[in-house]
Amino acid sequence: QVQLVESGGGLVQAGGSLRLSCAASRLTFSAHYMGWFRQAPGTEREFVAGISGNGGTTRYADSVKGRFTISRDNAKNTVYLQMNSLKPEDTAVYYCAGGRWYPLGPQYDYWGQGTQVTVSS
Repeated sequence: QVQLVESGGGLVQAGGSLRLSCAASRLTFSAHYMGWFRQAPGTEREFVAGISGNGGTTRYADSVKGRFTISRDNAKNTVYLQMNSLKPEDTAVYYCAGGRWYPLGPQYDYWGQGTQVTVSS
């Protein structure tokens, strides 16, 4: 079965950086749109960033534009999220997701287990 495994989370001070990784297995990786989501305690899961199969198109939530960068390495079946200028409000569990692109947008079929990111003020 498909597995998505996130890593790279941790505790960082405000203004710092982290890079999250998500390694996929048993997935035709380059054929899948990949995304990052996050969920803070007491809130709903929200979209953070997405990237097309060939890496040519990216999307970001307004709250992270200019600070976060999503990228992928199809040879390594891995998607990344570089997070800079972190703020306390970025604290959440970050999830990797994979899916197919449809005319109305991606449909995510696969999810990782999440990695905790905590930003201290």
